[in-house]
This record gives sequence, structure tokens and C-alpha cells, in this order.
Amino acid sequence: MLRRLPIASTGPIFVFAVTRVVATALAVLGVVIFGLPDNTTAALIVGCVALPWTLLVLYITRRDPEFALNPVVPIVDFSMLVLLEVVAPDTVVAVRAAALFLVASHAHFQGERRGMGVAALGSAVLVIATAIRGDEPVDGELFAFYELVFVVAALATGLVVGTLRTSESASRLRAQGLSRRTIQAEGQVRRRVAEAIHDGPVQELIGLDMILSAAGKAADGGRNEESAALIEEARELATRNIRALRDEIVDLGPYAFQELSFDQAVENCIPVWRRRYGFEVMATIERVEMPSDMAGDLFRIVQEAVANAGRHAEADAVSINLRTTGSHVELRVADNGRGFEPSEPLDRRDPGHLGLASMRERAELLDGMLDIASSERGTRVLVRVPRSQLVV
Repeated sequence: MLRRLPIASTGPIFVFAVTRVVATALAVLGVVIFGLPDNTTAALIVGCVALPWTLLVLYITRRDPEFALNPVVPIVDFSMLVLLEVVAPDTVVAVRAAALFLVASHAHFQGERRGMGVAALGSAVLVIATAIRGDEPVDGELFAFYELVFVVAALATGLVVGTLRTSESASRLRAQGLSRRTIQAEGQVRRRVAEAIHDGPVQELIGLDMILSAAGKAADGGRNEESAALIEEARELATRNIRALRDEIVDLGPYAFQELSFDQAVENCIPVWRRRYGFEVMATIERVEMPSDMAGDLFRIVQEAVANAGRHAEADAVSINLRTTGSHVELRVADNGRGFEPSEPLDRRDPGHLGLASMRERAELLDGMLDIASSERGTRVLVRVPRSQLVV
């Protein structure tokens, strides 16, 4: 529940440690220059306790950056703020400002849940310490209002900064996971294509060479009927291999979207999909002029949806629809096959299957939205992309 999120770079941790030292040194100068009533005590606390502490954190952080993220650090930080406020009540405003800085910084490094914990405990101990001391710097009701604002601001800061940190880390981890699985999938595709070519066309071409050699010998020997039959067999073998290679190319996807529009790419693949998966494919595609990158991403989404319907859903029919609706381009792929649990495909906590995750990533790259609805009656994949993406 309170596990700290991983940090991608130690640079910000070191900057945080340096900033703490500089801010503490400036605080000592400020206390002396502005001559607070409790300036001697405040200067001693800040200079003799807080400054050595921040220097110690900086020294250890240079050797082990993870130390700055230890829960002991915020505990000591707020303990020193409480001590400063107790012995020098006139520093209450500065203490509150420093507390908000520490809440924001620790929330960023610790994440949402730990950040809220730092905000709640840090603001609580400061407010309680002031209440116990009892010498409020302004009127009681007004000071209570200030304290309320401080607590709310601390909690809001911890929540917002921590949530941003959690979201950023989750997105980065999803991207890393997707990249890792993409590399693995690329290796699998390369191996599959190599095996398919070796076991299929290569072996068939060896046979083709033998057939043509036999046909040549038959022709030389005057056995014209045998030669014609062998040539016909060679032609059928060549046709079969052309079809197999075209199927492999379709699996890899049409790359020449500068020459092929989205509707042409889909129409070219429909016969292959029908032959490969054994179901009917119906397409209603509005002719939309779009950049080649957008056409490629939308085609990949269609390709993955059709493949899922054929490999996993046991569908009998798939429909593909592309149209413009208001300010969006809408792509819809639906099948009548066996669905899956609706929580599976787009769960943010787990990128899930590479194909489903890649569909989501492609939609997001287009600033679009992907929605998948699935039940025992079939699956519907809906992609909505802003029309602003149509600008080439």
C-alpha cells in the first residue's frame, strides 16, 4: 500500500539535497538580517541543527541517493520545524512556508500515498505543537483560520504532486513494459517468419527446381505430355507459394501508406482475412484523406482486432467501419465471437496482452480514445481520433 515508486534518475534527488542546504543557509542569514525577537535562538536552531542535518543528507545522498528517499528524512525535517517553531514562535509563517516546500518535494519523490502521509502527519504535528504552546501570533479565531488553510494546502499539495508523480511513474512503467514486450514480440515475429519461409517457400522452391529439372529432361526426351504435366504442377506450386508469401506480408502489414490509402489497405487484406480465419469480413469505409502515419496506426488497430476475432473469439463475421462524426474520425471493428472479461483489455494497472496494449498506445499516439466492449455476444473495438490529426 505504501510502497515507494521507483525513481528514473537520481539527478532531481541530488538537486533537492543541494536546495535544502542553500535554503537553510539563507534562512540563517534571514534570521540575523531581519532581527527577529527570537533571532539568537532561531539562528542557533537553524545554523547548529538544521544546517548540519541538510549537509549530512547532501553528503550521504552523493554516495547513496536512495538515502534521501528514506522515511527518516521527512520525519527529521518536520521534527526540526516543530523545534524551531516551539523555541521561536515568530518564525511560524516561515515554518509554514518551509513545510509546504517539504511536503511538495517529498510527495514528488515518495508518490501519492506516502506523499499524503507526509502532508497529513507534518501539518498535524506543526498545528498541534503551536496549539500546545498557546502563544498565537495573531487573534485566536484568525489564526485558527490560517491553520486550517495551511492544513488544507498541505494535504492538497501532497495529493496533487503525489498523484502526478504516481501517474508519471505508472505511464513510464507501462511504456517500459510495452517496449520490453514489443522487443520480445519482434524477436518472435522474426523467428516465426524465418521458420515459415524455411519450412514453406524455401522447401517448395527446392521442389520447384526439381520439378522444372524433370520437366526439362522430359521435354528433351520427347515426352511432351509428361513435360506439360510437370510444368502445370510447377505453376500450381508457384501460385501456392505466392499466396503464402502474400499472407506473410499481410501479417507484417502494408508499409507503403504513402501509396496506399487506409481503405485500399483494408480492402487488399479482406480476401486474406477471409481465407485465413474462415469468417466473413464486411467493410464500410468512408474515404478520408489522412496522413500516412495515422493510416498506418489505424490499420494496425484493425489488423489486431481482426486477428483477435479469428484466433481467440471464434467469430463468424467481422465488420469494419470508418467514418467522420463531428470533430472526430471514428473507427469501429466488431465481431460476433466469444468475448472476454470487460475489465481485462484496458486495465491501467496492467498493460495486459501486447496486442490490446499496442492498440491503446496507437490510439493515444493519435491523441485519440480507445474503448473496448466485450460480452458473450461479441467484441466491439471503438477508436475516436480528433479530426485535427487529419492535417498532413
